[in-house]
Amino acid sequence: MKKLKIGIIGLGFIGSVHIDAINRSPFAEVAAICDTNREFADLAGKTFQIPKVYYDYHDIISDPEIQVIHNCTPNNLHFEINRLALENEKHILCEKPLGMTSEETAALLEISKAQPSLKTCVDFNYRMYPLIQEYKKRMQENELGTPRLVHGHFLQDWLLYDTDYSWRLENKVAGKTRTVGDIGSHWCDIAETLLGTRIKEVMANLVTVIPTRKKPLKQVKTFSSSADDGQQYENFTVSTEDYACVMLKMENGVQGIFYISQVSAGHKCDLNIEINTDKLSWSWSQQESDRAWLGYRDQANQTEMRNPNSFHFANQYTHLPSGHPEGFHDAILNNFNAFYQSILIPGNTDTDYATFEDGHHIMSVIDAIVASSQTKRWVTVTD
Repeated sequence: MKKLKIGIIGLGFIGSVHIDAINRSPFAEVAAICDTNREFADLAGKTFQIPKVYYDYHDIISDPEIQVIHNCTPNNLHFEINRLALENEKHILCEKPLGMTSEETAALLEISKAQPSLKTCVDFNYRMYPLIQEYKKRMQENELGTPRLVHGHFLQDWLLYDTDYSWRLENKVAGKTRTVGDIGSHWCDIAETLLGTRIKEVMANLVTVIPTRKKPLKQVKTFSSSADDGQQYENFTVSTEDYACVMLKMENGVQGIFYISQVSAGHKCDLNIEINTDKLSWSWSQQESDRAWLGYRDQANQTEMRNPNSFHFANQYTHLPSGHPEGFHDAILNNFNAFYQSILIPGNTDTDYATFEDGHHIMSVIDAIVASSQTKRWVTVTD
């Protein structure tokens, strides 16, 4: 089986993660990369021994050798690059969110539906952890009981100080929401994946904790230290949220709440979700992703370590023996491999990865959350 030829647009933090995952995939290889920063693009090309380096996304998309585009650019470029890729008959994998607005994502969904031979994917990689996929199936088989409640959080601290800066703070680049779109979207996708149902109504409160920040006069890398080493700044007014709390109702009757923050000291990538059923409670934390907690009323609680020998449904997503932790990079690889196999195996419609349809739906959830915070009322999600 010939490997798919991949073109990556955008070489920031997540772009390098994509390169690493593709280099470990048996189904694909990086054939070209693209970034507007020529020096950065050239260095990446040499470092990773990538044969083609572009500086304009039009050029990489029009390259006849490239079969799949990975869109790792800032949010404001997602719509145009995704649209152009589909028009050039490229399969497309896009970082979340799929677009800046639900109007953009709806348009992309319609374009993709008109070309059913082209596969689309949104990189909601957290759903591709082995234990998430295993318990998704166990939930479907009613092994855990009837779900009643869902709750959790996603906390980070990389924007704790007023000198912390990223393009994600700029609404003209990132969109009208930041924390909800950046990490809340992942939490919503995991909740819907595990429960096999969609969020239908939300009540939200969004808060800008640091309304004025100091923007560096020179470019800084996402997640880099904010230590003041003589850096010069200009004052920057922030219009997007640092924190959000969201109550939700799901189509199957499950209700719940989650809260998210990018200004909570000590929390790096602290994603947690818990589901309460009529039989037990089940909880999973991304920072301890090889374990799940099960709580009972009439017997001792349990901690289950990821063990391929005890998996019933998700063996294709776990690759190491128990006790050898699998993490973020492995979930990314699982997502890519599932996407690539859907391209390489004709007629394969059993997809565990998020498609453009899922990406549009989550964007509609984000819109409803923002509208709810603005109007201080429950808002129905309209796909």
